[in-house]
Amino acid sequence: GNLELHRVAVGDHILLGGDNMDLTLAHVVARKLATAGTTPDAWQLRALTYACRSAKERLLGDTAAPAQPIVVPSRGSKLIGGSIRTELTGDEVGATIVDGFFPEVEASARPVSRVRVGLSQLGLPYAQDAAVTRHLAAFLGRQVGAVAELEGFFGDRVGHGVEGASFLHPTAVLFNGGVFKSPLLADRTLATINGWLAAEGGAPARLLSGADLDLAVARGAAYYGYVRHGHGVRIRGGTAFAYYVGVESSMPAVPGIEPPVQALCLAPFGMEEGTEAELPALELGLVIGEPVHFRFFASSVRRHDGVGTLLDAWTPDELQELAPISATLPPEGRSPGEVVPVRLHARVTEAGTLELEAVPRSGGERWKIEFDVRGERPQDAAGV
Repeated sequence: GNLELHRVAVGDHILLGGDNMDLTLAHVVARKLATAGTTPDAWQLRALTYACRSAKERLLGDTAAPAQPIVVPSRGSKLIGGSIRTELTGDEVGATIVDGFFPEVEASARPVSRVRVGLSQLGLPYAQDAAVTRHLAAFLGRQVGAVAELEGFFGDRVGHGVEGASFLHPTAVLFNGGVFKSPLLADRTLATINGWLAAEGGAPARLLSGADLDLAVARGAAYYGYVRHGHGVRIRGGTAFAYYVGVESSMPAVPGIEPPVQALCLAPFGMEEGTEAELPALELGLVIGEPVHFRFFASSVRRHDGVGTLLDAWTPDELQELAPISATLPPEGRSPGEVVPVRLHARVTEAGTLELEAVPRSGGERWKIEFDVRGERPQDAAGV
């Protein structure tokens, strides 16, 4: 028969990788310099980070390589004579990178969250926990039932059918990204996964090879374009999450209590691009002509919710709230603030956006809201 690949789960996009490692090594070297009586300034620490990147790649790529010299130029007239000189050793890289970012943890481990400061600079949502293996354990734990109903998968090879299985049991591992060019990091990651499998009586996962870690993403993007023209084998999976919109309940005003919000499923898990769905027999009120905000939620574990499923309650692990969309929908000849009875229509476009269209009971107006389901970045709402 024809080969067909299906994606069954997608993890969170975590801002954690080589840059974190370079900065960590720079602080390790800076502490060593401070012990010797030299304290680099902010500019030198930045230069030290770049120098540590080159040294890290050489030391991780060749475990037998000697310590690598680190040279940070000075500022001002003594550019050469005032340079800071030190070295980064293989033991320092091993203790900092291997044990710090890829610690040997149990399958039950989860990323550690710290209490955050009330005010912070605006920036990217970096991961609070630098341990990649804890993030991996959390992902496999959330997806323990991901292949429960996938035909051809059974037994302890997938963590389904094993009494007490606590995580999805992978059968093979394919690494991606330049950081795994280091055999130290690849071996530690695979050994950690296989340790989890052995603890639950599972067979070890095998390592898939053959990918160029520097070019894998670029080649994947090029191959996707090739597949879009009708060639090759496409990995099917549709949306990586089930998506929901918040619906405010109608209730009498109660001092200090906001009306409860229900979550209405718009696009079920795995909804294919280019498909659309009308929410069955459900009419809602849409506020037009004044500022409002729409709350959206996503779930990677609620795989059986269909279009129109209405949730009254959920746990934090089931649904994660996305950034809301604030908009003023054009009144289209109606009174500002009017609540218009509408039915909803959802569509996942080929471009990877989820379009939510509100169609009134009477009249030819259409109000449309859309956001990017690939990047989960809400886009501006618009009335059409």
